[in-house]
Amino acid sequence: QVQLVESGGGLVQPGGSLRLSCAASGFTFSSYAMTWYRQAPGQERELVAAITSAGGSTHYADSVKGRFTISRDNAKNTVYLQMNSLKPEDTAVYYCNAEIWPVDYWGKGTLVTVSS
Repeated sequence: QVQLVESGGGLVQPGGSLRLSCAASGFTFSSYAMTWYRQAPGQERELVAAITSAGGSTHYADSVKGRFTISRDNAKNTVYLQMNSLKPEDTAVYYCNAEIWPVDYWGKGTLVTVSS
């Protein structure tokens, strides 16, 4: 079965960096685009970054452009989110997503807290 397991979250000071990972299994990872979402307390889930199946094209939310970088290693079935210059407003649970029609698959999320 499809599994997405996020890791790498934690507490970081403003201006710091974190690298999130999402390990995927149960499907042909290299055939699917992957997306990172986040959900802050009391807010709706929002798209953060997406990457095409071969990694040749990426898309970012305006709020993270220039600070976050999405990448993938198809040999390791893993997608990454490098987060730099973190701000308190980046505090959220970060989720990995794979759209494998007709099902949307989600990981359980990893918490990122940006605070001094």
